Formats: sequence, C-alpha cells, structure tokens
Amino acid sequence: MAVKERVEAVLNVGLRVPSIMLLEVLYRWDVSSFFQKIQRSSLNNNPLFQYKYLALYLHYVGYILSLVLLTLPRQHLVQLYLYVLTALLLFAGHQISRDYVRSELESGYEGPLYLEPLSINRFTTALICQMVVCTLCSCVMQTKRIWLFSAHLLPLVARLCLVPLETIVFVNRFAMIFTGLEVIYFLASNLLVPFNLAKTAYRELAQVVEVYGLLALGMSLWNQLVLPVLFMCFWLVLFALQIYTYFSTRDQPTSRERLLFLFLTSIAECCCTPYSLLGLVFTVSFVALGVLTLCKFYLQGYRAFMNDNTMHRGMTEGITLLILAVQTGLIELQVIHRAFLLSIILFIVVASILQSMLEIADPIVLALGASRDKSLWKHFRAVSLCLFLLVFPAYMSYMICQFFHMDFWLLIIISSSILTSLQVLGTLLIYVLFMVEELRKAPVENMDDVIYWVNGTYRLLEFLVALCVVAYGVSETVFGEWTVMGSTIVLIHSYYNVWLRAQLGWQSFLLRRDAVNKIKSLPTASHQQLQQHNDICSICYQDMTSAVITPCSHLFHAGCLKKWLYVQETCPLCHNQLKGSSQPSSSTQDAPPQEPLIQPAGDPDPSQHPESDSTPPGPPARRHRSRFSVRPYG
Repeated sequence: MAVKERVEAVLNVGLRVPSIMLLEVLYRWDVSSFFQKIQRSSLNNNPLFQYKYLALYLHYVGYILSLVLLTLPRQHLVQLYLYVLTALLLFAGHQISRDYVRSELESGYEGPLYLEPLSINRFTTALICQMVVCTLCSCVMQTKRIWLFSAHLLPLVARLCLVPLETIVFVNRFAMIFTGLEVIYFLASNLLVPFNLAKTAYRELAQVVEVYGLLALGMSLWNQLVLPVLFMCFWLVLFALQIYTYFSTRDQPTSRERLLFLFLTSIAECCCTPYSLLGLVFTVSFVALGVLTLCKFYLQGYRAFMNDNTMHRGMTEGITLLILAVQTGLIELQVIHRAFLLSIILFIVVASILQSMLEIADPIVLALGASRDKSLWKHFRAVSLCLFLLVFPAYMSYMICQFFHMDFWLLIIISSSILTSLQVLGTLLIYVLFMVEELRKAPVENMDDVIYWVNGTYRLLEFLVALCVVAYGVSETVFGEWTVMGSTIVLIHSYYNVWLRAQLGWQSFLLRRDAVNKIKSLPTASHQQLQQHNDICSICYQDMTSAVITPCSHLFHAGCLKKWLYVQETCPLCHNQLKGSSQPSSSTQDAPPQEPLIQPAGDPDPSQHPESDSTPPGPPARRHRSRFSVRPYG
C-alpha cells in the first residue's frame, strides 16, 4: 500500500512537470519580436507574417491549456497522457510503414518475398515492429479490438499479396488517412469531456469557496499539486538540460574556474522567468533543509529525528532568495549580470544556512561540554562542525572580496559571516571552559563569572563589527554618492545591529550589577549552619560547601541565586521579595535554618512544597557541578 502511494505521488509530480515546461517556453517566446525579426530579415513579404495574430491567439490558448493541464486531477491527467502515448505509437507505426515502402521502392523487387532474402528480412522486421505497436496501443487503451490500431499493417498485407509497388504507396496513404479519421472521430466523440470536466471542477471549487473560503481553496490546491516539489523537479530538469546542452556542444575539457563560471551561468539561464525563479527558490529551500537535517544527523545521529520536526527549516533561505531577486530585478538582467548578482545572493543564502547550522549546533555542543559523556566520537563531531563553521564563513568572505570591489553593500554581506565566526568562537571557548572544569573534577566557584565575561567579550566584538559597518556606510554616504536606499539601510542597520545591541548589553550589565549587589548584601552561611542545614541547593540540586542566607532563612548557592535574580526578585522556595538592603536579624543568623521546603533530588516529597510546583526552579542537574545552565546570562 505504501509503495502504491509513493508511485502515485511520483506520478502526480512527474506528469505535471511538462505543463510547467510548456509555460516556461511560452513565456520565453516573444511572438511580436519573433515576427518583427521575420519581417526585417525577409526582403519580400514573408507569408508567415500574415499569421502573426493567429500565433498570438495560439500563444494565449497555450497558456490556458498549460494551466488546465497543471491543475487536472491525477486520474484525468494519467488518462490524457495515455491518449497522447497512443497517438505517438500510431505515428511511430506509420513511420515504420513509410520507411518500409521507401526501402521496397529503392530495391525495385516485386516478386515473391521468399525468393529474396533481403526482402523477407525487411518484411519480417517491419511486421514485428508493427505487431509490437498494435499490442502496445491495445494495452494502453485497455481494449481487445486490436484491429482499430492495425491500419498501418495494410502496406505489409499488400506487399504479401504481390501488389505492385506503385499501388503500395497509395495503400500506405490510405492507411494514414484512415488512422487520421479514427483520431478525428475519437476527438469528436469526446468533445464534451473537457466541458463537463470544467463544469464539475467549477462546482467543486465554488462549493469549497462557499464553505471554507479562498484560503482553504489555495491550501487544497497547494497540497494537491505539491507545488514545492513540483517546481523543484521542474527546475532540476531545466538545469540538467542546460548542463547537457553545454557539454554536448564542447569538445575540450573545462578548467576548475570555468566550471564555477559554468555553474553560475547555468543557474542564471535557469531563472530568467517567474516560473524558473520559483523553481530555484524551492530548490534552494530543499537544499537548505537537507543541509540542516544532515547537520543534525551528524551531531546526534538518529536521535535527531525523534520527536523533532525540521520541516519549518529551509524556507527562510528560499524566501530570502526570492526577496533579493525581486528587489534587484534579477530576471530582467542579462545572463552575465544575472550570474554575478546570483553569486552575491547565493553568498547571502549560504551565510543564512551557516547561521541556522550554528543555531542547531550551539546548544548541542554546550550541553555536550556540560555533561559527563566521555564519547570521543561525539565530541569530535561537535568540535569539527564548530571548526567548520569558524573557518568556512571567513573563507567565503575572503573569496568574495577577491571578485568584487569593497563597498557598503558588500561589507554588510560579509559582516554576517564575520558575526557567525565570532559566535562560533564564543561557543568553542565556553565548551573548552566546561571541559577544563570537567578535567579538574572539582567545581570552579567563579566559573559563571568567567562565562559571563567570555559572552560579553564576543558580544562586544559583534557590536564593534556592526559599528564599523555603520561607520563605513555613513562615511560612504557623506563623502561618496548619497542615495535614499543607502541612507535607509544605514539607519536600519544602526537601529537593529548597533542601538538594540547596545541597549541589550547595557540592560544585561545592569541586571548583573543589581544581582551582584543583592548577593553581596546577603550574609554567608557558616560551616556550622551548613552542617545543620545538611541539604542541597534547591535551585541546582547540588551539595553546598558555601551558601548565602536569604531574609526568609533559605540557603542557596550564591551563583545559583544570582542567576535566579536575573529573572525575578523573589525567593525560589517561598516567593517572598528579596531586597538587597534587608538584613536578617542576629537571632535568625544564630538560629538553625528552617527545615528546607524541598527534599534532595534523590528523595522528592512534593507534599512539603506545594508552591514550588507552580513555578519550579528548573530541571534537576547532575550532582557535583557548579552550574545549571549551559548558556548563562542570556
């Protein structure tokens, strides 16, 4: 059953590709320009020029027929292709008959066939071919009346009956006319089928629109036609034909630089119409989806596909390509200019894919560094992918700088790759810190501070890169050629990549400063108080060798409570407000702390802390570690 569904899905896509190919050909063929060239090239009035308006009408009719073929239901589409295949088989049968009659006229032999070996060989070959054609026609049309497709056998029967060769020519013409009349009769008898089909389709569409609306109709057509896969297959066929045409017309081998230029020009040739541009967009989307899925598989193996939906990925890159192509007027350019512009657009798309790969790899790498997983293969895969994401964007930036002159637009494009490399570098540094702490086999008290400064450093570098881009754009706008678009891009880049980054960094600094001041205002638990408490930290579920005491007499790690205070200024257990100026009384400091509201991780008792169920402090982490988050401080 699954095989049948797959075959039907393949047929549903494959049988619709020719209709889009026909739309592509009709869009590329400019009828007016074609007839103008005919008029200029001919000294006298060319008879073809008289059919200009007829060609225009047929051009529009071709569009309508292509759209009808594109939207036909699969069963009707299969039936139509079977009719076309039967017509092609009948044409092939008459071609075989014509070739046989021509060969007999050239030989000039009119005697019995068995007396001439060459004549009997020609007759046997033609007879076998014609029988195969008749059998295939009857099988395709699912009928036992094989005589309906046997008209092209008449010249062979006439030759077997020793009819003169001149008469066999007329017999062959009669067989062709008879087959043509059969085709005309079949078309006339099914003349109302398209009308009835259109009428039924209109009723169904009107019912769907009336009940569900236009959006549901569009979604239904999208799912029925499988447009993303359909346009991708169409573009791949177009690209393969372009490559085949190039190599079939060249005899010399192509160099590596020539291959890159061939790749770009072939893509440029295959996106000169709206249909081929949509095909390229969906192809890029599927390629991006495949790369990101392969990235997850490389990092996690088959576990990456468990309860994880990656179908939302890949469309960002395709939409980016479509927006840039529309804004730059890609399909209106010449092939060479289109190829150079495509190189920049594809660079942006690849940079977006690399950024998506980093979003996948970053939490996996940091979680791997924070765990006790000793698998060298897992660590190698994580580190190797990070090194690739560190080096490849820089290499791409270097290569594109070799081909293009540096300007503001190119600097914006390159800055995205530089930011990706900086983010990967920060991820690798934090991973190394986690691994160093793992090798020490003892928690580092100020590890959170170190991670904070590492994050702050590479984010400062990101801010400086964005600031350099804005400064270059401002200088080019002031001292160079001023344009409205350039000024708009400078303002947008200044707001999103400079102002918002600076505002976010300053807010993070203020939150950290307030949290540090609050922690410093809290008293530190003595060794006796820790022994009397004899419990773990209720935030990270780890043993406490040092702790601070809240005004509500609860004990926590100073680092854990500091990270909690980034989110809210309440106690993680009783949710009382924690004010930095509040000091616990001496009696509270001397007295043993309250019975903890949370039990150790190994023996939970939810009945003792009902409040913590509503806002749990976080998932239990493994013991003997000094952190509960792999990416602290946002």
